[in-house]
Amino acid sequence: MDFSTLLYNIGEQLDSEELASLKFLSQDHIPQRKQEPILDACMLFQRLQEKRVLEEDNLSFLKELLFRINRLDLLGAYLNTSRAEMEWVLQSPGKAQISAYRVLLLRVADDVTRPELRHFKFLLNNEISKSKLDDNMSLLDIFIEMEKRAILGKDNLDTLKMICDQVNKSLLTKIREYEELHGERRMSLGQNPEEFSKEESPLEMQDMLDFPEEQNSRSQTLDKVYQMKSKPRGYCLIFNNYDFSEARESIPKLCKMKDRNGTDFDAATLDGTFTELHFETVHWRDFTAQQICDKLQYYQRTDHSNRDCFVCCVLSHGNRGTIYGTDGQEVPISELTSYFIGSKCPSLAGKPKVFFIQACQGENYQKAIAVETDSDENKACLEEDISCPPMTIPDEGDFLLGMATVDSYVSYRDSRKGSWYIQTLCESLRRRCPQGDDILTILTEVNFNVGRKIDQRNMRKQMPQPTFSLRKKLFFPTD
Repeated sequence: MDFSTLLYNIGEQLDSEELASLKFLSQDHIPQRKQEPILDACMLFQRLQEKRVLEEDNLSFLKELLFRINRLDLLGAYLNTSRAEMEWVLQSPGKAQISAYRVLLLRVADDVTRPELRHFKFLLNNEISKSKLDDNMSLLDIFIEMEKRAILGKDNLDTLKMICDQVNKSLLTKIREYEELHGERRMSLGQNPEEFSKEESPLEMQDMLDFPEEQNSRSQTLDKVYQMKSKPRGYCLIFNNYDFSEARESIPKLCKMKDRNGTDFDAATLDGTFTELHFETVHWRDFTAQQICDKLQYYQRTDHSNRDCFVCCVLSHGNRGTIYGTDGQEVPISELTSYFIGSKCPSLAGKPKVFFIQACQGENYQKAIAVETDSDENKACLEEDISCPPMTIPDEGDFLLGMATVDSYVSYRDSRKGSWYIQTLCESLRRRCPQGDDILTILTEVNFNVGRKIDQRNMRKQMPQPTFSLRKKLFFPTD
C-alpha cells in the first residue's frame, strides 16, 4: 500500500468528532485560524505533510494522534503498532510530539456528558457571549474560544478548575495530575509553577536544569532570554521585488538584470511562517530603493512599545553589501539595519531586530536550468571598481542579520519553488520553533541544509551566513 492510499484509508474511517479531536491536538503545528478550511482527515493529513510533521518515513506523529483519540484498531491494522508500544515510546522524555496540555483538554472533553456541557456553557456566560456559545458548540470549541480570550492556557487553568469543581469534581483529578507532573521540574527549583509565563519554552527550562547554580531564579533566566510574549510579537515587513524592467531600461549596466521568477513563493512562505509565529506581516511588491528606505523610516518612527520584536525580509537582487531597488539603485544593507538602532528607534531599544536578506552578494555564480541567481546576470554589466560597504550590522546589540549567501557569492532561486535559503529557513522555523529551539540553533541547521543543496548542472553550491549582535537567546514561541 503506497503512502497516499494508506492516509486515505485511515482518513475514511474517522468521523467528524474524531477529526475535530485530531485538529485540536494538531494546533501546535497548524494554528486554529488555518484549520477552518480543513473539512476532512485527508485535508488535515495534507496540511501536516506540508508542515513536515507527517512523512512517509516518519509516521510517529500520526501514530500518536491515533493513540490519543483511542483508535487502536487503526494503529494496529495500518501502522502495525500496539497500545503497549505507544505507551512505551511516549514515556520516554522528548518522544511525545503533542503537548500534554492539549492531551489534558481532550481527556476532559471526552469525559464531559451532554448535561455537563450545558453547565459549562452557562458558567461561561460572563466570559463568552451567548452568541458564541451556541447549541452545537462542543467542549473543544469552547476551549478554543477560552484560549482566544486568554482565560485558558497551559499555565492558566484556574477558570477551567473552577468550572470543573462545580460541574464534575472528578475532572479536577485529571487537571491536578497534569499540574503535578508538569510542575515537578519547576518545583524542584524552589519555584511556584504559577510564576512561570506560558511563553517560556522547554529549552529555557532545560537551561535552568543544566545550570541551577547560575539560573536559580526566573529573573536570572529572563536576563538570558529575550521576552517574547506580546501578540502580535511585532511587525514582519516583507519587501518582495520581482519586476526590474525599470532598472533595465534606465541603467545600461543593468541591462541583463532579469525579473525574479519564483520570488512570490518566498513571499507567501514568509507570510505564512511569521503569521504562525504571531507576527503582523506587511507586504510590499516592487519597491524602488528610495521607497524601501522611506518605508523603513516610517517604521522607525512607529511606536513598538507593545511589541517584543521586529523582523524585516528583503527579497531582491543584490551585490556585495547592498540590495537593489527595482529602479536599479543600491541600498547598503548597513543602512537598512541602522534605522532601528536604539537612538533612532527608542521603542525597539533592547529588543531583537531580525533581518533576512535573499539576494546575491557578488558576481561569482553559475546558472543552471530552472535555477536563477539573485544577482545581475552578466558579469560584464557590473562595475567592478565600486567599493561596496562590507556586510555589517550596527555596533549596537540585539541585531540578527541572516544572509542567503556569504560575501561575494550568488544565491540561488528556483523559479518554480522559490529560493533555496528562504524555503529552507521557513521550513526549519516551522519545525523547530514549536520544539523550543532558539534562532541561532535553527540558523545553524539552515546553513547545513542549504549547504547540502547543489546546482547539478554546474556543480555549484551556496552557503548562507548569519551575523549577529544578540545579547540573549532568541526564541519564537508558537503558543
